[in-house]
Amino acid sequence: MELKGIVPRTWKKLRRVLLILFIAHFVYLILLRWVNPPITITMISSWVSLWGTDKHFHKTWADSEDISQYAKLAVIASEDQLFPDHDGFDFKSIEKAMKHNQKSKKIRGASTISQQVAKNVFLWQGRSWVRKGLEVYFTFMIEKLWGKKRILEMYMNVAQTGDGIFGFEAAAQQYYHKSAAALNREQAAMITAALPNPVKYTVNPPARITSWRQRRILTQMRNLTGDPDVAALVVAKLETKKTSRKM
Repeated sequence: MELKGIVPRTWKKLRRVLLILFIAHFVYLILLRWVNPPITITMISSWVSLWGTDKHFHKTWADSEDISQYAKLAVIASEDQLFPDHDGFDFKSIEKAMKHNQKSKKIRGASTISQQVAKNVFLWQGRSWVRKGLEVYFTFMIEKLWGKKRILEMYMNVAQTGDGIFGFEAAAQQYYHKSAAALNREQAAMITAALPNPVKYTVNPPARITSWRQRRILTQMRNLTGDPDVAALVVAKLETKKTSRKM
């Protein structure tokens, strides 16, 4: 009889804890629509990894209007050209990546900007079905609660842009000794080129692969110039002309 009493009481307490956690995370999700996250798991991990080295941790927030239009254009051109159009997931790219990964040992990702923000703000790095499932959930939520401009602004500030460097403002200051608002087209593309592997793809001095990616990104930026949906997100007075997107 005593055991039967313990189980219901434990379950009742567990349900209460789970309900509190659910409400707390939902409130946090809503708050982040306007409030900037103080730190992320990835930032903490990077900060810890710098202990005992001569490197320092750098993180500086910049509002969307204080970030160069070229930087935002470069990110969309490089990371997710369909960002203005999808609801958080690029299913064609996911399908292509799955087919590629079945045939090759070199894993290819298909994460959108929204998915990367969901991972960088709420979760941890690494590959697991648990993390991927949570990523899907948080991606869906931020698409519904935040909107594209806030998601892009968040990405520009939480993405790792170097060893111990997070966000385009910190990167601009460290690499070019200027603000993110003053980045020109080439500098924005160079920082963006480092995003897939910001420790290996060095910006200053630029690694060979970083320079190669920069040239490719500059081409994609020219292709996207004038796209009205992209222009609405980067808040740029771009020349209107027929554009092409990679599919």
